[in-house]
Amino acid sequence: MNFELFMTPTLFGRWQTRLLLFFTVGVLVSIPFAIGLVGSPPNTVYFWIVGYVAIFGLVWDVVYIQIQKYRWDRDWPAAYQLFAGLWEMVFVWCGVKFIGLPAVAKELPIFWFLVHYSVVWLAVFIVSQSLMRILFVRWRFRGGQWL
Repeated sequence: MNFELFMTPTLFGRWQTRLLLFFTVGVLVSIPFAIGLVGSPPNTVYFWIVGYVAIFGLVWDVVYIQIQKYRWDRDWPAAYQLFAGLWEMVFVWCGVKFIGLPAVAKELPIFWFLVHYSVVWLAVFIVSQSLMRILFVRWRFRGGQWL
């Protein structure tokens, strides 16, 4: 199969991009939170949050690909990314508060969760819309795959 034909992300491309961005940009942005530089209590829980968003997102990407198939251009516009980010935030927050995710205390303050999630999401979004296109020139033309 010639992947040069895919301008919109394939499932495998979405997975590669998600994992790359969350485990590089997400981790780097989480470091100031984890060591308490931004006023948050020092805690490694922020790395766990990034990990959960990345892992749960692999499942959500399957849903997003299905939704994308119903669009006439098979594209996933930035507004959809915003809604997906909000939905994933609510999903992880409910997982923390109601189910209890391993290594994340149910007492995690919502303020620091929202601040951390928002900063990570914004950083990942900006890098996906700019730096990814510079570092991986053919990334878009390979359905989002960078390997």
